[in-house]
Amino acid sequence: MKTRAETFKQTAHGLAKGLTRQFATLLFPPLCSGCERLVAEPGSLCGACWAKVRFIEKPYCPVLGTPFSHDLGAEILSAEAIADPPPFERARSVAVHEGVVAEMVQGLKYNDRTDLGPWMARWMLRAGTELLDGCDIIVPVPLHARRFWFRRFNQSAELARHVARLAGKTFDPDALKRVKRTRQQVGLGSNARRLNMSGAFKVPEAQEIKVRGRRVLLIDDVYTTGATVKAASRALLRGGASRVDVLTFSRALAKELPI
Repeated sequence: MKTRAETFKQTAHGLAKGLTRQFATLLFPPLCSGCERLVAEPGSLCGACWAKVRFIEKPYCPVLGTPFSHDLGAEILSAEAIADPPPFERARSVAVHEGVVAEMVQGLKYNDRTDLGPWMARWMLRAGTELLDGCDIIVPVPLHARRFWFRRFNQSAELARHVARLAGKTFDPDALKRVKRTRQQVGLGSNARRLNMSGAFKVPEAQEIKVRGRRVLLIDDVYTTGATVKAASRALLRGGASRVDVLTFSRALAKELPI
């Protein structure tokens, strides 16, 4: 049993933490990630911005997760999945990459909005339930060492870390390396993106034991043409992974890809 002194110390510690949180909230009140209105929780959205998010729900392609305009049947694949089968098993995303969703991705990626990470990961947890149930290890799409040195931050690793924590899964940011310094993908067409990412990733020999025979869930922030996650999936499969699934926060639809 706890002594009176231990009980008092624990109570005082809890009160101090609570007061600290309240003081921090007064100094830095939580704002909507879309419009900066006051909200209840940091990283969340107000009702108006929430209503503008186009969540990706069924019906969608069971392989690529591309949303269908109407239900074609549970086993019907998209034309893209039939014409160019991906190396991964399944891909899922939270929402269409537009509006407030795109702003959240940009904020995390370029504006050091790490406070968005836990909130975005909770959305990903829901969108990727079927993928998380069957995975053994969670791996983020890595940055090249030089780009990481300049940016000092990998948004995909941040999302993967929070997803793994929430799901109780193993997180390993070192299982996959980017060995080729690629160009920025923004502004490139589909073929240029694919060529740009060819040979970009590798599972280091010392890390193969971590993925060999494992079911890997690959995490990235945005699925655009799929060139990045396809190249990363091929590298993981060459490294011995038994299967790779892909989970991203947002998905750029073909007609809405950046030019």
